[in-house]
Amino acid sequence: MKKRILLTALMVQALLGGAALAAPEKIEFWTFSMKPKFTPYFETLVKNYEAGNPNVKVEWVDFPWDVIQTKLVTRIVAGTPPALVNLNVPWADEFARDGLLAPVDALLGDARPRYLASTLEDLTFGGKLSRHIYGFPMYSNVAVIAYNTQIFKAAAIPHAPRDLDEQLLFARQIAARTGKAGLCPALSKIDGLMMQQGLAVIQDGKAVFNSPAHIALIKKLAETYKAGGLLKDALFAEDNFPAAIDAYKGGRLGMLLAPPTAVKRIESDAKDIYAITDVAPAPLGPTGIADGGWLIHFAVPKNVDARLLPAVGKFARYLTNDANQLAFAKQASVYPAMSQAANDPFFMNVPPGAGAAEKAVSAGAVSMPHSHTLYVAGITDYDELRRYLVKAVEAGVTGKQDVKQALDQAVAIWNKKLAAQRSR
Repeated sequence: MKKRILLTALMVQALLGGAALAAPEKIEFWTFSMKPKFTPYFETLVKNYEAGNPNVKVEWVDFPWDVIQTKLVTRIVAGTPPALVNLNVPWADEFARDGLLAPVDALLGDARPRYLASTLEDLTFGGKLSRHIYGFPMYSNVAVIAYNTQIFKAAAIPHAPRDLDEQLLFARQIAARTGKAGLCPALSKIDGLMMQQGLAVIQDGKAVFNSPAHIALIKKLAETYKAGGLLKDALFAEDNFPAAIDAYKGGRLGMLLAPPTAVKRIESDAKDIYAITDVAPAPLGPTGIADGGWLIHFAVPKNVDARLLPAVGKFARYLTNDANQLAFAKQASVYPAMSQAANDPFFMNVPPGAGAAEKAVSAGAVSMPHSHTLYVAGITDYDELRRYLVKAVEAGVTGKQDVKQALDQAVAIWNKKLAAQRSR
């Protein structure tokens, strides 16, 4: 009897000892370009989560933005993917189409209604009969419109522009009455502007940006360019923002479409211009979509161990919850993708006597529920195709070629290449 009791005790001890020595679940998550600025934020987040979940070991890995996709594909193919990875929406769309991401509909759990609807819409991919959500939204941004009140007064402009037509009209007025440029749109991203204005770039697998409505849009830009209303510095460059903000800080530009962080730069670099700057939400356009949206989220790669998924979902919901999104957004000067955090007084309240920088934060918050990442999905070598579009728009806007003729030629090139892609 004593031997049996002793044996039982030894078995219990062995079992308990084994449980104590059992390895914790490991969750590896990747971000891009967060070190070193946000190292304290993520290290604290990991420490706090592990303290509340002693059976979980979290490993944070950060890669430069331009290598994370290659690293991810390598690990997925090797069967050792991270549990979560930071992606933008176009990357996620491509990975999802290639079958390299797992849907997260079930993992969102009761957190799903707390995310802004627009952010979940951005991450919903698939055909009409099989659409799934492929990520936990983290943050986005939007543009605001900063404007020089002295230039507006000199041009007899009574208020901030309320749509694209007014932006272009005011830009022409500024040029006519002050000799300065009024606006510097990012015309290297003309496809996004077209979509925001409700004009499709591709329809039924074919390029359609030579319709009468597309031609009319480019003609409005050409009219404003000819009148001197558009800043000509780097107007068609891949990134014309440095030229635009330098012109605004130098008092040579009436309006600046940019994220709220740009207004802080004006405050630090050009206090005289900042003192005469006011801010308003950027016009939404006929689609009701805000300008400048670019959602960043956490996706679950293919081949993550199915037994680990409940723990991955729990950590992902923590990583992107209201409190953590709010804390990150304050540090990074971006906007949270969760409703409660996005409506926090930090973003929504404008204190008495607020300057343009504080107004910019609030103006962006007004637009955030309307933020979407605008891009053309499902096209191979899309950047090359877009360059043909931008060249055509440049030729039309600058008067080097008839607008319709330029767009017709670009459409022909696109459709030839799209047809070749479909036949592969």
